[in-house]
Amino acid sequence: MSEIKYKRVLLKLSGEALAGEEKRGISAEVVEDITRQIKEMVDLGVEVAVVVGGGNFWRGKYGYNMEKTTSDHMGMLATTINALALQDALEAKGVHTRVQTAIEMREIAEPYILRKATKHLGKGRVVIFACGTGNTHFTTDTGAALRAAEVNAEVILVAKTIDGVYSADPKVDPTAVKYDSISYMDVLNKDLKVMDATAISLCRENNIPLIVFAMNDPENMIRAIKGENVGTIVSD
Repeated sequence: MSEIKYKRVLLKLSGEALAGEEKRGISAEVVEDITRQIKEMVDLGVEVAVVVGGGNFWRGKYGYNMEKTTSDHMGMLATTINALALQDALEAKGVHTRVQTAIEMREIAEPYILRKATKHLGKGRVVIFACGTGNTHFTTDTGAALRAAEVNAEVILVAKTIDGVYSADPKVDPTAVKYDSISYMDVLNKDLKVMDATAISLCRENNIPLIVFAMNDPENMIRAIKGENVGTIVSD
């Protein structure tokens, strides 16, 4: 336990990350890799909460002729599909897991109740939060920041397809510079798209650092919770 820097963490996964190279749907290989790393964190004594997006199935922009509230509710259902997939893979590895949804779906998951969530975490269960905040017009980024604040997570691990925060999109701009560390305000002022502005503001107000790293390196999560230099840290 002495090697662990963070005791309770929240892992933010995008839906697209679960899709792998296919870009849509769920990649069994990616889910296997992610859940293996989560299990390793649990085995080290880390309490792990997860917020997952739904962009591999549905994004608001897909419903361009659709009423915004309906489109957002469809996105919430997509996050639940991903949460159940992660739960199944974790349970297959012997990791006790609970899915909690911000919109009640009692037949398949627990409703989000903070006291229950913190009790599960304290017992070493992985808690996967689905449906974002439960409100339309808010992203799962904001959901991640909100849940992290509510469960007193010490850090948010932001798994990305790139290896940190850059001054521009490195896939588009070859001159983009990677930051080893950066402040919340610089992320907001430079509009760096680490998470949406509401999420970054919530993290700043609650002093929750973010570690942004590439999820394709299978050891990054473990290095991050040990306090090693991985990706980019966003803090004050």
